[in-house]
Amino acid sequence: MEIVLDLHVHSLASGHAYSTIAEIARAAADRGLQGVAITEHGPAMPGGPHGYYFGNLKAVPRELYGVRIFRGVEANLMDGDGKLDLAPRFMKHLDLVAAGFHVDCFPAGGSVAEHTRALVNAMAGGWVDIIVHPGNPQFRIDPVAVVQAAKEHRVALEINNSSLTGSRKGSLEVCPEIAQVAAEFGIMVSLGSDSHWAGTVGQLDAALELVLKAGIKPENILNTSLTKLEEFLAERQTRRPKGKKATAAYTKPQNSKL
Repeated sequence: MEIVLDLHVHSLASGHAYSTIAEIARAAADRGLQGVAITEHGPAMPGGPHGYYFGNLKAVPRELYGVRIFRGVEANLMDGDGKLDLAPRFMKHLDLVAAGFHVDCFPAGGSVAEHTRALVNAMAGGWVDIIVHPGNPQFRIDPVAVVQAAKEHRVALEINNSSLTGSRKGSLEVCPEIAQVAAEFGIMVSLGSDSHWAGTVGQLDAALELVLKAGIKPENILNTSLTKLEEFLAERQTRRPKGKKATAAYTKPQNSKL
C-alpha cells in the first residue's frame, strides 16, 4: 500500500514551525508525495496567524514541484459546544478544515464527557472535515461516542504520527483503542505527520503501522489516493452549513480583532 498524501503540516505561519510552504512542497516532492495539506493553527493559538492569512491562501499555487497543495487550517476547539476559532467567511474558502484540542485554547480540567461533547458538537456543526489527534491524553474522550459521531457526520479521525513518536506523552496508550473502534465502525481515517519542519513532511510510518495493526482497511485511509481525498472533500463541502447555522459554529478568540 502506497501513502501519497500528508494531511497535517505546518509552515512558518503557525508561529512555532520553521519552514515555508515552498520548502514543504519541495520536501513532499522529494519523498514522492502527490499532495500535502497546509494546516496552520487557528487564530486562538499563541503565535497563530490572523484570519486574513486564511482568507488570502488563494495566493498560494494549487501545485508546487508537482505536489498538490491543499489549503487548510487546524482550527482550535474553544468550548464544550464545539465552536471553532476561525470565522466561517474564511473557512468557506478552504479545501480542508481540521480541528482539535490544544491546551492554550480549550478550558483545562474538563471531563471525558465534556471533551466528548465538544468533539461531537464540532462534527455536527458541519465545518470540520478531520478531527486531529483525538488520542491526546490531556483531553480524554469516549472513543465509541466519537467514532459513532464521525460515522454519522462523515468526518475522518486522524492518527497523528507525531503523537506516536514523542509529542503528547501517553498517546501510545490511547490511540490504539481509537483506531480499533474506527476499524470496527469502518470510518475514514487520516494520517498526519503534524510536521513543523520540512524534514519531517511525509513521516507517517508509526501512524500507518498502528492503523494497519488495528485492522483499518486501506480503502478507509484517505492518504492512499489523491482521487479518494478529493472525493471525500467534495462530499464534505456539501455538508458545510449555510446562513445562521454557518456562524453558530464560531466563537471569536479573545486575542482576535475579527
